[in-house]
Amino acid sequence: MAPRVLVSDELSETAVQIFRDRGVEVDFQPKLGKDKEKLAEIIGNYDGLAIRSATKATEKLIAAASNLKVIGRAGIGVDNVDIPAASKRGIIVMNTPFGNSITTAEHAIALMFAVARQIPAADASTQAGKWEKSKFMGVEITGKTLGVIGAGNIGGIVCRKAIGLGMHVIAYDPFLSAERAEEMGVTKVELDELLAKADFITLHVPMTDKTRGILSKEALAKTKPGVRIINCARGGLVDEAALAEAIKSGHVAGAGFDVFEVEPATESPLFGLPNVVCTPHLGASTTEAQENVALQVAEQMSDYLVKGAVSNAINMPSITAEEAPILKPFIRLADVLGAFVGQVTESAIKEIEILYDGSTAEMNTKALTSALLAGLIRNQVSDVNMVSAPIMVKEKGIVLSEVKRDKTGVYDGYIKLTVTTENQTRSIAGTVFSDGKPRFIQIKGINMDADVGANMIYISNTDVPGMIGFMGTTLGEGGVNIANFQLGRDKQGGDAIALLYVDEPVKQEVLDKLTANPAIRQAKSLVFNVD
Repeated sequence: MAPRVLVSDELSETAVQIFRDRGVEVDFQPKLGKDKEKLAEIIGNYDGLAIRSATKATEKLIAAASNLKVIGRAGIGVDNVDIPAASKRGIIVMNTPFGNSITTAEHAIALMFAVARQIPAADASTQAGKWEKSKFMGVEITGKTLGVIGAGNIGGIVCRKAIGLGMHVIAYDPFLSAERAEEMGVTKVELDELLAKADFITLHVPMTDKTRGILSKEALAKTKPGVRIINCARGGLVDEAALAEAIKSGHVAGAGFDVFEVEPATESPLFGLPNVVCTPHLGASTTEAQENVALQVAEQMSDYLVKGAVSNAINMPSITAEEAPILKPFIRLADVLGAFVGQVTESAIKEIEILYDGSTAEMNTKALTSALLAGLIRNQVSDVNMVSAPIMVKEKGIVLSEVKRDKTGVYDGYIKLTVTTENQTRSIAGTVFSDGKPRFIQIKGINMDADVGANMIYISNTDVPGMIGFMGTTLGEGGVNIANFQLGRDKQGGDAIALLYVDEPVKQEVLDKLTANPAIRQAKSLVFNVD
């Protein structure tokens, strides 16, 4: 059955056609996003939800989305999506961070020019029949210092355009390396230095706990007298009331704002102030940008629903369309390794260590780790998946670590999972052979070569004579048919394990008869999805 996507906001017909062309059934209802009750009533029928800003993907809506796998936001902002709620339900949230990058950067530059030359006020005055040439004395852009807070995608474009205008650009961004700054032609500085030196300041950072109010009253007091401030990023990054006071006092010469603390912004401390240019969140409002983000979200959602590729996800590691076929069997392997340990572990997990050896260390290990964690805790939480598993592990306070190393053994690459509980440490390793199927290659440090069966019995015992016969007799008496088996031991008389392939899950009463033998420490019926 083809996946179904609901488009509840305005998207172009070209974008809608992309879904159809890629084998996705699409229901185009662009006005539905404003009808919360109707949307909640039908959302359970869809695998994907494509939105802009009108649709609010609240916790209540997500709770009703019983089949939803992905929410795609045509645009960069996901303020209208309850990401924690989506993550807990295993729903991937995607945005389109690059579709409107150029147009937002251009809007920031446009506001900078408008504020530098007081263009809106001069236009209004002239069209009112006045000729106040001396009133609108401006400043040049060329030769001035531009302070860019956040030199990522959009900020980076602003940097390049500003350099082209003859400006000296300084940037504050904790994630900007010295090498990257040199490559961009900008000077990396700390925030206080930027505030003290910049003639113009423009913000291009997301709204987080660390960036909220980054230009506070105290920060504004540190700015260079006569500074002009541009914000096309997010409302709340700048203390609007404090900025208004700084403008009234003459310390700040002007501001250009496209975003506000409360939107729609029907009032603001900035409104009506001299040389303040305000626009109604137009950063992405160009014909090209609106089309680009619509096409991009349709492509991303289709690639995920049809191919399993994940791109620009807020709450999930990205998996490109090219690597998805290669990664898929190893994601399956990771899930199986986690599921094995999850089913045999009976006490609370304290630590998880995942070793990626050889070729697996070069893969998308974030995706592999997510799959492994999903398998590990599925025995406790049945509806867990790659999106929700890392969150659940973190909430449980479990210590998680990853180790990557070059090839050390006969296998080109393998994954080893080690779990520490209050009582013991368990480990299992596996790889993928040329047939694409996962294989167990080591359990409890004991080497073996075992397929993954739909129904298996895992037995841990002391290596003593007669164990195979005892197992066979006990299971036979319990009506269990053994299709195949794999055995292993670390040394004669030491630890031994048995993997028995059976036709169906084994009843606990039969397992209890096995563990009644003093040589058998554990007997578990395991179930794996081998499709």
